[in-house]
Amino acid sequence: MFRTTVPRAARLSAFTVLILAASVALAAPAAAHVEVEASGASALAENVTVDFTAETESDKAGITKLEVILPQGIAPADVTYKNGPKGWKFAATDRGYTVGGPAIAVGEDATYAVTVRQLPDAESLAFKTLQTYSDARVDRWIELGEHAEGGHGNSAPVLKLGPAEPGAKLVSPSPTAEPTSAAPSTPEADEAAGSASSKDVDTASEEGSSSNTILIVALVAAAVALAGGGLWWFKRRGPSTG
Repeated sequence: MFRTTVPRAARLSAFTVLILAASVALAAPAAAHVEVEASGASALAENVTVDFTAETESDKAGITKLEVILPQGIAPADVTYKNGPKGWKFAATDRGYTVGGPAIAVGEDATYAVTVRQLPDAESLAFKTLQTYSDARVDRWIELGEHAEGGHGNSAPVLKLGPAEPGAKLVSPSPTAEPTSAAPSTPEADEAAGSASSKDVDTASEEGSSSNTILIVALVAAAVALAGGGLWWFKRRGPSTG
């Protein structure tokens, strides 16, 4: 009676392929992100509908809120809510707006639309987004620059704009919101608030990058340990005989 023997070199080759596949998976960027689009968007265009899709990354909790930090040239008063998930509401903030409400079903994306009074004179606009889930998890889609353009990290959604139409010009600024009972604004207070907001976003970006790095290092270490264990097992068994 004969027993089929797989050559040792073939077993090692298969194991090597497995390790390489794991390495490629570790290096691949996260697929989920926030997308933004606007039909025929161009610089200085007025009353533009901007559509957003926030893809889910959780299989345990639903999306409950999206906070958007508006790009330079668009004020919170320039944005109005058009439509979104059932029960969700829109609220302006000091640096943009939030949309949120009852948690969306687990595994489903959040889509909504806003109308922008006028787009600024620019080539592209980044809408940094903080995505919150019902279990308090937050995905931070806020990274800009070459790192984001390369497809890695938590890239902020970017809307590309066409050139301004002939005769297009900047309209008068939007009316400011009604004053509140908050303490009067001063240059020192404004500067402190701006620094705090920037620090929050920078800290969020650093935390996201740090978490990704730790996860990758841990997975690589596990793959290396698996490879070492496999080689030891092959050496222990030695060549099979029929």
